Amino acid sequence: MLTFVNMYKSFLKPYLFKLDPEKAHYLTFDLLKTGLRNGLGRAIFKSAYKYEHPQLERTLFGLSFKNPVGLAAGLDKDAKVFNELANLGFGFIEIGTLTPKPQPGNDKPRLFRLPKDAAIINRMGFNNEGVDEAVKRLRNKKTNVIIGGNIGKNKVTPNEDATRDYEYCFNALFDVVDYFVVNVSSPNTPNLRELQDKEPLTALLNHLQAINASKPKRKPLLLKIAPDLSNSQLDDIIGIVASTKIDGIVATNTTIAREPLSYPKAEVDAIGMGGLSGKPLSKRSTEVIAYLKTKSNNAFPVIGVGGIHSAEDALEKLRAGADLIQLYTGFIYEGPGLIKAINKAIIKHHL
Repeated sequence: MLTFVNMYKSFLKPYLFKLDPEKAHYLTFDLLKTGLRNGLGRAIFKSAYKYEHPQLERTLFGLSFKNPVGLAAGLDKDAKVFNELANLGFGFIEIGTLTPKPQPGNDKPRLFRLPKDAAIINRMGFNNEGVDEAVKRLRNKKTNVIIGGNIGKNKVTPNEDATRDYEYCFNALFDVVDYFVVNVSSPNTPNLRELQDKEPLTALLNHLQAINASKPKRKPLLLKIAPDLSNSQLDDIIGIVASTKIDGIVATNTTIAREPLSYPKAEVDAIGMGGLSGKPLSKRSTEVIAYLKTKSNNAFPVIGVGGIHSAEDALEKLRAGADLIQLYTGFIYEGPGLIKAINKAIIKHHL
């Protein structure tokens, strides 16, 4: 029997996966807005997908999360459907990555599915309408779901001026988000990952923390890191968290690695540059989470993201030390029923 929960995988996903990935993305947005336009639609979605239980609640860096399953940045870049997405059972939603000025991102095609590996390669390049447009939409928030603001720099901004871009986004979003994530780990903006080096990263985070401290009430500030860092670089990250006193780490962003993939190398090479997400990233992101938690002696919270396509994938991240988790590619492949399945598994296994 076809239920509302599995309609996505049985009916909608096969249709969407026949379309260009970017077109499918925006069609999904339109469908969400149409389906959740009125109270009846919202009630149906909430009944199908939301799952609440006191044991799911988490309190981290001063915020109370209804459950530990969030939506990663990248899906709702411009804060256009966060109100609708909140009806699907997420405990928190991260918008962005946002930049000070609007930018179109990289040339198309720039988004590629690898269905045999339940993966995606993207080189979107921080395409967004600019932080100020997102702020306007966030001021019309109609949900109490926790919202994170993921911030970056414009492509044309040289690294030596990057702090100015992050500062602009931080100040613009401050009154309309609950926490911040500094993104210096996307592989799709030229030279951006150089900001992960110890000296520039420490300077950037200290600058944002100084601004944060000047506010009437500071907001949690986290750092999103790449899965491609070495253990010595992860040691530097642990030291940077301690010295800058940021609130936690999001581990991890997409990877520039192309293993393990089942597609022929020539086919993968033809896609070109971009960050790989989905199931092939799962093992490495879990390793990074476990390393950070073990080496730091559990000194700070970690949001685990990367390759979560099932409840068991989520449990692995939590057992490795993740305090919260986020979905992106798994949400696209598995649909919103994954959120409830994870939350039920967390209760069942007392995690």
